[in-house]
Amino acid sequence: QVQLVESGGGSVQAGGSLRLSCAASAYTFYSSKCMAWFRQAPGKAREPVAAIYTGTGSTYYVDSVKGRFSISQDNAKNTVYLQMNSLKPEDTAMYYCAADEFYGLGNCLSVPYNYWGQGTQVTVSS
Repeated sequence: QVQLVESGGGSVQAGGSLRLSCAASAYTFYSSKCMAWFRQAPGKAREPVAAIYTGTGSTYYVDSVKGRFSISQDNAKNTVYLQMNSLKPEDTAMYYCAADEFYGLGNCLSVPYNYWGQGTQVTVSS
């Protein structure tokens, strides 16, 4: 059973930082999986932000967050983090954690994720 619980969202001014956490059930970390952060702004489609393959720690980012966001994992805590620096108003969105197997095509950004958390809101003011 895969369970994901996000935390760490909030409101910050542009240029600020936040760290999101995704606590996963032990099963999620028992075998190598893809875990990712997605976001969805009002009126827009959900989009991937960053992903990590828990087996090797390989990380993947979309261009809009490269150099600003960092995804990492703590296997002892079954937790994946998203460190967000130099936040911009356009980063405002609901952020979701996702997990699933890697099926061998593309990388962890392109996995059709089936397991999702409830989301945590990030608001960046100018």
